[in-house]
Amino acid sequence: MVVQAQEGRLITSAADILVATAVPAERDAVARTFPGRVIAAGVGPAAAAAATAKALSTAPCALVISAGIAGGFLPEAPVGSLVVADEITAADLGAETPDGFVPVTDLGFGTVTHRPPAALVRQCATATGARTGAVLTVSTVTGTASRATALRTRHPSALAEAMEGFGVAEAAAAHHVPVLEIRAVSNPVGPRDRAAWRVGDALTALTEAFGKLTPVLESWNPHDTR
Repeated sequence: MVVQAQEGRLITSAADILVATAVPAERDAVARTFPGRVIAAGVGPAAAAAATAKALSTAPCALVISAGIAGGFLPEAPVGSLVVADEITAADLGAETPDGFVPVTDLGFGTVTHRPPAALVRQCATATGARTGAVLTVSTVTGTASRATALRTRHPSALAEAMEGFGVAEAAAAHHVPVLEIRAVSNPVGPRDRAAWRVGDALTALTEAFGKLTPVLESWNPHDTR
C-alpha cells in the first residue's frame, strides 16, 4: 500500500513546519539555518514515530520533515550529496521466507510506502541540487555488500537508507499532515567502514541545504498537485 500525502493548510512561516531529526547533532545542524521547530526524535522508526506524534499533538503544523544524515547507494548518491525522497519506504518491514523477503503489504496488511508531495520534492531538489529517489527506512543499518545489493534489487529507485523516515511519515499520516524527507549522505551503503564515513561533511551539507530550503518551504502551496 502507498500512502499519498494529504493536502493541508497553507504554510505562512517556518513556524508551521516541524523538522524531526534523530540525534542532537542533526538537530543542531538544521537549526543553524532553519528558524522553525526542530526536534531530536531518537534513533529508529519507533522512536521517530512516537516523538513526532507527540510533537504534532502538542502543536499542529502544516508540514513534517524527516531530516538527517544517511547512507547513500553508489554511484548515484555519493558521500556529501543530498537526497530528497520521492518515496519513503520501510525496507525491512515484512517476513523472511524460503523464497526471500516479503513486504508486509504482500502478507495482506499494513503500509510500507509514503509519497511526499511531488511538486514540493521537485522544488526542494531544484533549490538544493539534491537528487530525488526512494529513501529506505531500515531498523538495522546495512553492513555488507550482499545486503546492499539485495536492497537495490528490491528497490531499484533507492538512493539512500536511514532509520527514521518511515516512522516520521507514519506519525504525519496519522495527523493528516504531508511529509518530506531530506538526507545528506555521510557514507556508502555496503561493507561497514567507519573510516570512510564523513559525518561532519554531511552535517555541513544539511545546514547549507536548509538555508536554501527555508524560502521554498515557506512559499509551498499544498494544493499544488502537479
